[in-house]
Amino acid sequence: MNKVTIEDLNQIEIFKDIDTSTLEMMVSKAIKLKINKGEMLFYERQEVDNIYLILKGKMTMFRSSEEGQKRVIYILSDGQFINEVIFDELPASINCEAFEETFVLSFFRKDLLEIMSKDFKLTRVIINSMAKKIRRLYRQLKNSVPIKIDKKLAAKLWKLSKDYGIDTENGVLINLNISITYLADMLGSTRETISRCIRTLEKSGMIKMEGKKILVKNPDELSIYFRGR
Repeated sequence: MNKVTIEDLNQIEIFKDIDTSTLEMMVSKAIKLKINKGEMLFYERQEVDNIYLILKGKMTMFRSSEEGQKRVIYILSDGQFINEVIFDELPASINCEAFEETFVLSFFRKDLLEIMSKDFKLTRVIINSMAKKIRRLYRQLKNSVPIKIDKKLAAKLWKLSKDYGIDTENGVLINLNISITYLADMLGSTRETISRCIRTLEKSGMIKMEGKKILVKNPDELSIYFRGR
């Protein structure tokens, strides 16, 4: 647990238009936490009284079925709020686990609400954060209609290339160490099925496995593949 500095908040893009006085109030109320890879920040149905913001790293938001099958809903990264939904004072409705070593800023809910009441710019930042999550859920609901799993995988890889892609000479490299098992968790499928689909997309020349990372050779071609155009 470490002291938070104004420099920590200045490096977060969503706070670029927030007044310095507001950032100073946030610094006075925040606690910096280090979450190791695989460590849980909170569990579904847990009473949580803190709002968390990712300073550096990535966190996985997931739910588990009654059979214990894991379904990844989001991967959140630098500068993103994790659980602003708990302003409603209800228990957490999702699990949160570190995808990699991550530094998180923690605010007591009542403290953050008090600061928000004094600066609408901060309130708008948090409203926008929730709106983006809602839009992503809408897209996931759209993608939940019965379609072939290879097209679901193609759609997920295309989105990951947009969110975490690095342009290279050979295409867009998804800058995540992401396993076949993890992709299966994201899509609610089995490892064996996703492995077969990966081979299909590789044979078609649309992707290439490079160690633990995936190279999308042509995002437009991948988009056409899953959109069926």
